[in-house]
Amino acid sequence: MKDAIQLPRLYAAPLCLLLAAGSASAQEITRYGPNPTLPEPSRGLLPDMSVPEPAEWGDTLPSVPEGYTITAIATDLQIPRQTLVLPNGDILVAEGSGGSAPQLKPKDFIAGLIKSQGTTSVQSGNRLTLLRDADGDGRYEEQTTFADDLNAPYGLALVDNNLYVANQDTLVRFDYEEGQTQASEPPEVITQLPAEINHHWTKAMTASADGQFLYVGIGSNSNITERGMEAEVNRAEIWQIDPNTGMHRPYATGLRNPTAMAIQPGTEQLWTVVNERDELGPDLVPDYLTTVQEGGFYGWPYSYWGQHVDSRVQPRNPEKVESAIAPDYALGSHVAPLGLAFSIPEMGDEFAEGVFIGEHGSWNRADPVGYKVVFVPFSDGQPSGDPIDFVSGFLTDDGRTRGRPVGVTVDPDGALIIADDLSNAIWRVTPDSP
Repeated sequence: MKDAIQLPRLYAAPLCLLLAAGSASAQEITRYGPNPTLPEPSRGLLPDMSVPEPAEWGDTLPSVPEGYTITAIATDLQIPRQTLVLPNGDILVAEGSGGSAPQLKPKDFIAGLIKSQGTTSVQSGNRLTLLRDADGDGRYEEQTTFADDLNAPYGLALVDNNLYVANQDTLVRFDYEEGQTQASEPPEVITQLPAEINHHWTKAMTASADGQFLYVGIGSNSNITERGMEAEVNRAEIWQIDPNTGMHRPYATGLRNPTAMAIQPGTEQLWTVVNERDELGPDLVPDYLTTVQEGGFYGWPYSYWGQHVDSRVQPRNPEKVESAIAPDYALGSHVAPLGLAFSIPEMGDEFAEGVFIGEHGSWNRADPVGYKVVFVPFSDGQPSGDPIDFVSGFLTDDGRTRGRPVGVTVDPDGALIIADDLSNAIWRVTPDSP
């Protein structure tokens, strides 16, 4: 297996040497921001594939900046993905894993084995767990099952007394009263969500600022249309859904896998993070953070980062490529962002304006990237600098990984809540001086 994984690097080596020769220095490569360096595609017999083996935390904790403290407020969960802070301070955790896409080629089988090395052996919870800190000491001593028998729940949103949950196949609604610890009735189905094949199964969700609409991310059914365009109908989109009627429409398209969304305070602008395509080399294609323009097309599958054509996709579509919008901010290639939350002033001066992003970590490169929570600073409502490591230490010095961040949520008191689906824990980061 190791020889098979390293073989593609022999094919990529000549290209890497050419790229290095054409650059004054490695420092000129721009991985982050609005204008990332985009090298020529690098393709071989197989793509580089590597996932760090899991390791136990033991007495070790993730690393946070000076002046902050991190604690595990829940452990032994069943694949926690996203969290929601309720008005009374309770935390809901969506637990589960989905997807059923068949493997198409031998490389898919190999990739599946590689990816499985970095996943938990715990069974999918298919539930919502409620965490409560009744005495306000930050320990969340109460843990109850709010609802079970769900189908890989992921996206969560609360609008008034309506709790919305995006399963991998349906959008459902629970009645919610502040303080309740368990759903009183089975959920009502609002609308069906695309679930055939489900190569990218996660259904990210957020509500508009006025609560009138829900936005749900629908990932593609392939890397770059290997299953044909018929399998991509209603895919690689963000849907706008009327929760009162279930009616929906594509709000934006060409987003390969929008895995987390958030509404920017003050502007009411929708933002998302997107997992871009694989198998074009270790430094292509950058995953990204971007505003979502109504009616906008973001390139997938025909192009990436605006009008950079992906020659693997046939037939080509020059008209669509011409209309493709370049994202706002590159996060680096293959970091796999799965969480997004806007900060608030209570997080402290350095982290008062910007977004926190949970990076699940790479598989499509030999040297791992991601596996941390980063902070992207904003100024005047826009990204304004390189990402800052906010929670790290998930990767060990000997090349293993203790955890993999997914969803991130900022609570009103200025704490960051992080779901970790490898160690099956919920982490809470708080400033030492509120």
